[in-house]
Amino acid sequence: MSRVTVFQGGRILTGDPSKPQSDTIAVADGRIISVADASVRADDVVDLAGGTLIPGFRDGHIHALWGGTESLDAPVTDAADLDDLIDRVRRFADANPHLDWVVGHGYPCELLPGGVGQAAWLDAVVGDRPVALWASDHHTMWVNSRALALADIDAATPDPPAGQIVRDADGHPAGTLLESAMGLVAAHVPAHGRAEKARGLRIALAQMAAAGIVWGQEAALSPDDVDIYLDAAAAGELTADINIALRVDAERWRQQRGEFIDARARADKADPPPLGRVTVRTVKVFADGVIESGTGALVDPYADDLSSRGILNYSGDELAAAVAAFDEDGFQAHIHAIGDAGIRMALDAVERTASRNGRRDRRAVIAHTQLVHPDDLERFAELGVVANFEPLWACRSPVMTELTEPRLGEQRSAWQYPIATLLRGGAPVSFGSDWPVSSMIPMEGLSVAVTRRTPQGDPPEGWLPHERLTLGEALSAYTRGSAYQGFDEDTGIIAEGALADLCLLGAPVETIPLEELADVPVTGTWLHGTEVHRS
Repeated sequence: MSRVTVFQGGRILTGDPSKPQSDTIAVADGRIISVADASVRADDVVDLAGGTLIPGFRDGHIHALWGGTESLDAPVTDAADLDDLIDRVRRFADANPHLDWVVGHGYPCELLPGGVGQAAWLDAVVGDRPVALWASDHHTMWVNSRALALADIDAATPDPPAGQIVRDADGHPAGTLLESAMGLVAAHVPAHGRAEKARGLRIALAQMAAAGIVWGQEAALSPDDVDIYLDAAAAGELTADINIALRVDAERWRQQRGEFIDARARADKADPPPLGRVTVRTVKVFADGVIESGTGALVDPYADDLSSRGILNYSGDELAAAVAAFDEDGFQAHIHAIGDAGIRMALDAVERTASRNGRRDRRAVIAHTQLVHPDDLERFAELGVVANFEPLWACRSPVMTELTEPRLGEQRSAWQYPIATLLRGGAPVSFGSDWPVSSMIPMEGLSVAVTRRTPQGDPPEGWLPHERLTLGEALSAYTRGSAYQGFDEDTGIIAEGALADLCLLGAPVETIPLEELADVPVTGTWLHGTEVHRS
């Protein structure tokens, strides 16, 4: 007979409109067998200790493998200022003289004037080896002179398609590379090996479990990286279900179709793991870049550079052709689109795909959904496109005030992150983190979603306060909304028959001040009824 575990001793928020709250639930064989039935026989009891049990968080856009592996490199993600950032590079280089390259990921791009780093600043602390640092947006790279020389980048080097070599007034490379120009140096950077990636994945999974995350949309991997996940699954190391999106290359997407189908087949044929699931159902397409570096594609020119509308990685016809082809192969489209022109082109591609391949439940996703032109708001609901947001970004942070707003101007700045408008207009909405671009902790994102304030509480009334969500709406976007995105109809909710994917919060979240949500700890996480984190 199956063992029955009863959860009681706190508030349970089910996410089920028909039965929104409960004092007890029972779980057996990985599923919820009863809600609010105190007479159920209990073999084990989990004391909620006055906390709040909710459906487990589901991250609709995360780079778990990248984030965990990048944590093995130079620690630049939380640098306080430019001097601190440069000093961290120096100290890492001094501590690792055996490394041929000094590599770091995730430095805060707002620390550099205008987002541009000079090679000379890095030369001053590491002159004997090449240095390559990726910004937190992962669309910008800062390098030293040795790295530029190894990549044969000089004043005569042309910008590659869909990329830019930032230059000084004399036309010489400054030391900052945007979008595809990063590949000129990245091709020379030693890749992490399989063992390092496996170690990085274990780091990421542990952090996800501690944050209450039970599912992740792994947002951009190669077919070879699928095997890192399959090995972890076979070893019983998964603490979350993972759906992998394979990264589409704008230059060779036609050749990738067979590779992607093969990778999906390897996942489908793998033996069922002891815990967790790995699927490969999605493709990741980059429509444009990011506004902070001036590469997000805009309908009208940038306010600080009237000669530029950003960078589109495809023509409209080519993007539509790629999305339709992978849709024909049975893959879900997950499209990075930041600027209003990028988002419009992504919506057009989904619409043209439906015309070409027929209407079906394809749940195409537009990831980040930062700047939506007012003329395109209703199209999300009309097309059934999932608007994936990283709610932590929806505030007037230093990135927003120092880089984004000056590039957009006042009117367009007010079009950003229209979460409530899309949700209440009938569009499917999911939440994610884009970790390691920003914190993976859902409670921090939820706090911004319901207040539209920075961690410092600014502005008191919230930035674009009409876009604030209720706590219930925000929780749903991070649970049921992302479950919908992932075609997971049997989870994201606490109801009889649903998978027992659960998260215990160490406070009664309905009654504490909204500004305190970010500090609420996760004290327990269960995947399919199995405890994967407890504190």
